[in-house]
Amino acid sequence: MNLFFTGQWYRKKATWALLLWPVEWLFRALAALAKRGNMAYQWQPPCPLIVVGNISVGGTGKSPLTIALIEQLSQRGYKVGVVSRGYGAVRRDFPFQVHSTDNPDQAADEPLMIVKRTNVKLVIDPNRVSACEYLLAHNQCDLIISDDGLQHYKMGRDIEIAVIDATRGLGNGHCLPVGPLREPPKRLNTVDFVMLNGITEPIPPGYHCMQLAVDGWYGVSDNHSVSAEEFKQISDSASGKIHAIAGIGNPQRFYSSLQAMQLEVQEHSFADHYQYCSADFEFVEGSLILMTEKDAVKCRDIVPNNSYYLKVSAILEPQFIEQLCTKLSNIKAPQEK
Repeated sequence: MNLFFTGQWYRKKATWALLLWPVEWLFRALAALAKRGNMAYQWQPPCPLIVVGNISVGGTGKSPLTIALIEQLSQRGYKVGVVSRGYGAVRRDFPFQVHSTDNPDQAADEPLMIVKRTNVKLVIDPNRVSACEYLLAHNQCDLIISDDGLQHYKMGRDIEIAVIDATRGLGNGHCLPVGPLREPPKRLNTVDFVMLNGITEPIPPGYHCMQLAVDGWYGVSDNHSVSAEEFKQISDSASGKIHAIAGIGNPQRFYSSLQAMQLEVQEHSFADHYQYCSADFEFVEGSLILMTEKDAVKCRDIVPNNSYYLKVSAILEPQFIEQLCTKLSNIKAPQEK
């Protein structure tokens, strides 16, 4: 999406973008029509299904939350499987089950990152119903998490979790193309949980918060963990500039994390799911290259040695996990409904 448009989206007033107001209403009408049609033929899963999504475009922190849910629910005995659209995968033979050894061009960056972190069973397919059916047919799963897919209404779901970036919020509150929303703000009234990614005061009633905690720095090429002391020595001894690479939905979140670490970097923003090539890293010899984990899964074989990624994890409120588990325990099997 054009950067000028996204800049307008996160202003308090939509200003001249309101000239596109008729297009916004057309978008909303078509989306509502498609929703009604899809829900009329909605596929119902044979096991509980959780959707982790958002109502806005761009990065809100869905993948860290998905990873945390996989870990927390697996510890509680669930056999978790995941489905994803697989945006950016250059393949057509869907559905496709992702493995940690797959080529990132073929498996897509976010699904591959999730599998590498959790070793979960994960299937990608733009048709999420097809992905669910394949996942269940080829794996032993008693719980499905859909990474994104809040608006994929052909896929039935038991629990919906909407993630919001606490800093950017819902922007100007308008739907595309006037604002960043895929659905009107009132859609949040119908989901089971609203998760704020980051710190905000005051927290709206009924909302939950998660924080992204830094796990540390890792070598992009060898995935070797680097201690805080080692990384400080590396950054202090860099003879060239420190370059921050971000091909994610909200690059500023990554840059802000680096600023909090008192790192002075030269920012390089790319489109979300950007496919890197070696020419993207032709900086002055001795430069230090920093990137996100999502970017790192695509860059292992093309980056210089002095390249590191920042690993982060979502910290969830205990009461949120307890409420989620209570909802899951109250879900009846289809034959019992």
